[in-house]
Amino acid sequence: MKTTRLTLTSLLVALFVTFGAVWTLAQDAERDIERIAGEVYRFRNRAHYSVFAVTPEGIIATDPINAEAAAWLKAALQRRFNQPVKYLIYSHEHPDHISGGEVFADTATVVAHERAKAKIVGEQRRTATPHLTFTDRMSIELGGTTVELSYMGRNHSDNSIVMRFPKERVLFAVDFIPVEAVAFRDFHDAYIEEWMDSLERVERLDFDILVPGHGRVGTRDHVRQFRAYMQDLYREVLKHVRAGLSLEEMQQTIRLPRYQKWFGYHSDNPRLNWFPMNIAGMYRYIQNHRRPN
Repeated sequence: MKTTRLTLTSLLVALFVTFGAVWTLAQDAERDIERIAGEVYRFRNRAHYSVFAVTPEGIIATDPINAEAAAWLKAALQRRFNQPVKYLIYSHEHPDHISGGEVFADTATVVAHERAKAKIVGEQRRTATPHLTFTDRMSIELGGTTVELSYMGRNHSDNSIVMRFPKERVLFAVDFIPVEAVAFRDFHDAYIEEWMDSLERVERLDFDILVPGHGRVGTRDHVRQFRAYMQDLYREVLKHVRAGLSLEEMQQTIRLPRYQKWFGYHSDNPRLNWFPMNIAGMYRYIQNHRRPN
């Protein structure tokens, strides 16, 4: 595997903070900042989240989300910490997470997976083009804080990475490991079987706190739980496909009561009723990859 390493210098103590114990540092109706562990913080913009780490030599930031959110965050970081963003790391290339990177381009080196950069350029995403890319792993050090970037294989996209802060025992993973929630809608442009494999790789990493790009903060065990959901859904849909059921029949028949309390399993709001959409996406995937007799 190819490994890239960037080095700067030394920082603050990092303490594990019990899951759920976060402190709000700045907020308005749509946005806020909470401390997760040590000097690693979580930024919320409506239903989207990113993380950042504060060091004496500057800030390591992640997904800017959009230009308006990035401008708000930049001003909040200046007021609260009086430090510039030195690194901006993209989790993957989807525009609802990485738009607005140009807001930090005056001070930051932008980092992404090499496949993400190719799509950012090819699709003309409205964000800063990455300056640095990697294939498998990269380690960034700034002011004593380290963040390890790892490519876990194809899943929600073909260019998603995870970001591990080893001292703080925090992992940031966007869109492919929801916490006690079913998958988003119908697995559009996903790689389902490889997704399950990538979850197994994440489970082998050493961390305590899982920070997703949407929803609540979780733990390492939530990776295993979501992998189990994906595997159970795959097996159920495959069984019903082999039995000759239509998609509509499956959506009326398939139930996974183990997950019935998860977000998106059932909602009276059609836009949030994701479990039937998950069945549809899994059905489409299996039909496209199965060769019957």
